[in-house]
Amino acid sequence: MEAPLYSPKVVHDLLERYGMRPTKAFGQNFLIDGNILRMIVQAGEPAGTVFEVGPGLGVLTRELAASGLKVITLEKDERLRPVLEETLAGLENVQVVWGDALEYPWQDVPEGSVLIANLPYYISTAILTRIFESGRFKRATFLVQKEVAQRLVAPPGTDQYGFLSALTALHGKARIVKDVPKGAFYPAPDVTSSVVRVDLSGQKPPRSLLRLLEAGLAHRRKTLRNNLQSAGYPVQKIDEVLAALGISPTIRAEALSYAHWQGLHEALA
Repeated sequence: MEAPLYSPKVVHDLLERYGMRPTKAFGQNFLIDGNILRMIVQAGEPAGTVFEVGPGLGVLTRELAASGLKVITLEKDERLRPVLEETLAGLENVQVVWGDALEYPWQDVPEGSVLIANLPYYISTAILTRIFESGRFKRATFLVQKEVAQRLVAPPGTDQYGFLSALTALHGKARIVKDVPKGAFYPAPDVTSSVVRVDLSGQKPPRSLLRLLEAGLAHRRKTLRNNLQSAGYPVQKIDEVLAALGISPTIRAEALSYAHWQGLHEALA
């Protein structure tokens, strides 16, 4: 019986055959645990058009293709062309797009699309921001560093809460599905990873609200008032709005509820 593509030996032999080494610059840590692989696909519930970012050797891509749905996978590392030509051969429902996923027109993808991916760590936050703000996806399931996962699900007032937490909550509801040990990857990363699923509402919050959140949460050690002032909001207006909403001028932004953010936005718009 032929060894599966996620077998450590098969992964090692593939890389050797093509004279490749995983590159930290591209965040390349390849999955070598079949149970984790299947769990990601199951948690992601493939539907509509399935998008993947950073297919690597095509391990997860092949599992996604088994759903029979159209799979569009984006890869930046041109060295992987011959590898993916081999590992994805005959999969007519898979389209490989070569280029930078940060420059992909996410706003133009089919409505109701799904993201399922082992995201390259170095672009995970930037990619998720684009996915959420596109308004085209109904859910996203992905592997990220555990630290990023904790920020995605953090509620206001916690140590992990920040702009990414607020951004995620505005667009949907996130939950950590499972932590994944370092040994599930080759090469093993320096940190534990987590599988996260975000069910998205499809709504697009106003850009002015996103700018307010980004400004208010820019520096954790500063007060909300100082952050907003640094971002160019008139200090007199800030003081008037905080007083009207019953918010202390010394409060830090991470302590604010979403209702407070909405009130600030309406008053400062």
